[in-house]
Amino acid sequence: MAIAKAERLMNLALCLLGTRRPLSKRELRESIEAYLEAGSDDSFNRMFERDKDDLRELGLVIETVENLDGEVGYLARRDSNRLPPITLDAEEAAALGLAAKVWQQARLAGAASGALQKLRAAGLPEDVDPYEAHGALEPRIPVHEAAFEPLMLACRDRRPVVFDYRKATAARPEPRHVEPWALECWRGHWYLAGWDRDRGAERVFRLSRITGKVRSRSGRFTVEVPDVVTVRETVASWAGETADRSALIRLRTGAGYPLRAKATSVRELGDGWDELEIPYGHGLDAWLVEFGPDVVVLEPAELRADVVDRLRAVAKG
Repeated sequence: MAIAKAERLMNLALCLLGTRRPLSKRELRESIEAYLEAGSDDSFNRMFERDKDDLRELGLVIETVENLDGEVGYLARRDSNRLPPITLDAEEAAALGLAAKVWQQARLAGAASGALQKLRAAGLPEDVDPYEAHGALEPRIPVHEAAFEPLMLACRDRRPVVFDYRKATAARPEPRHVEPWALECWRGHWYLAGWDRDRGAERVFRLSRITGKVRSRSGRFTVEVPDVVTVRETVASWAGETADRSALIRLRTGAGYPLRAKATSVRELGDGWDELEIPYGHGLDAWLVEFGPDVVVLEPAELRADVVDRLRAVAKG
């Protein structure tokens, strides 16, 4: 649902729920800014009827009555639209409490705190700490990248953005014009999925490689946002998670712990080097380049050639 329409429906619902008497369409139009900007009476009437039907489909009980001036009025009585009591057992309440404490960003801290208070009212006992309820588990989604907040807002508001991005194989960043779709955290790193206008294709960007400020741009998206955005699946395929082959590499002792975690076998070679067998799939060459001189590809030959080509491209830059 578009942000403007969602805001208009929310304002209409608040007006109908907050009134003690039926409100006419004229009064509602004067109370809601979006209706004042609707233009002609016909445009307003069509918009209002659609909004009223949408609210009813969402479950709001709207009554239609005659008001004192003989006009048709509308209201949504609170007793007719009150949710049934929420009952949570200790495990459910603790799980929701954990979810409310995941976010640590200042912009979201207020909302999380408010949600936690509602959980208390809904059945989370005052003496139950969500952390202690699950063995001192303390969930956190760390966000250190300055690009996170502007990209989160751009995804929410469907605003195109421009930022400078440095690929793993590039020495210098280059501008990217992107229609942002979704942000997702995978193995401690944040990624943005969206439509790259310059390349005319879907792309995934790692936030830690965004340099400088994220700048918003006016205008609408040129491509429809998919119903499902597979950020993790895309990144996993780049990292060789969907691999059906194996690669043999030499890795400097004490380096490359992410590679060691993926290895199916590790053999000490001596002289400060180990030999690892790791899953091999699309994008593994770009990942190996990040480890620089700590990695030497032994086989297959095509992977070794790809890594060498990428390293040469960086050196030329």
